[in-house]
Amino acid sequence: MSTETAPYCFRHPERETHIRCQRCERHICPDCMRQAAVGFQCPDCVQEGARSVRSPRTAYGGRRPANPALTSQVLIAINLAVWLIITATGGRGSAWLERLALSPLGLCESSGGGRYLPGVVEEQCATVPGYAWADGVASGAPWQLVTSMFTHVDLMHVGFNMLALWFLGPQLEAAVGRLRFLSLYLLSGLVGSVFVYWLSGVHSSTVGASGAIFGLIGGLLVIAIKVRADYSQLLMWLGLNVVITVVGRGFISWQGHLGGLVGGVLIALLLAYSPRERRALWQGAGLAVLGGLVAAALVARTLTLI
Repeated sequence: MSTETAPYCFRHPERETHIRCQRCERHICPDCMRQAAVGFQCPDCVQEGARSVRSPRTAYGGRRPANPALTSQVLIAINLAVWLIITATGGRGSAWLERLALSPLGLCESSGGGRYLPGVVEEQCATVPGYAWADGVASGAPWQLVTSMFTHVDLMHVGFNMLALWFLGPQLEAAVGRLRFLSLYLLSGLVGSVFVYWLSGVHSSTVGASGAIFGLIGGLLVIAIKVRADYSQLLMWLGLNVVITVVGRGFISWQGHLGGLVGGVLIALLLAYSPRERRALWQGAGLAVLGGLVAAALVARTLTLI
């Protein structure tokens, strides 16, 4: 008569079982069985395998996102939330618009919002009934360089920009990875803000994600040329936007569009053409240098205004 004791699950000692984990060979009960490529594994080995398996990478070093549309969806949600806040608090007369829009030196704005006096300096504004001074980047509101990228007033403006982000963003994120895509979007938008800061009127007011959107167009164009893909539709999209910008240059920020396009092209060139050996280091160093140049341009322009 056999004296062998029945095997029990290592996680549930009270449960008799004859099934072994294919990886560690410990006994597991039906509740602990996890489907594997061959047979079953225990929960501990499944977790260990998930930690040890390297995430797939894009051709440019980034982790391949499971959902390449996620970052664009979050950015769209932020832009729409800001637009709703501004709309709900008065639209062009909203105090939030005054805080978030990019004005290089500030402007003399009506107390109800929506109107401002071009060329009027802060000292003069204090003498104009019904008007108050709203600070700009150089006069104490540097956050406007970033917040203006997420700010819209008109439904058509936010709608067109978000539609472009919806179509362009996932393609670029799938190509370069989430972190690199977000870096390109934000940094090219910031380059667009710097162009506005240098080239727009010192008492102007600028809003919109268009600089970052032009950055996506420039970035995708570089990637398409790199892989020798058909980029005729991108050129058509870019050409259409250039025509709209030129025709509407009186009320459209060509400065932000140009800066965003330049920033997107430069960042994409860095991501796509960095040496394969130690690619992440080259890319990180290149982005840091570009960020330093942007910061230097901001400081230089501020010194000319104050």
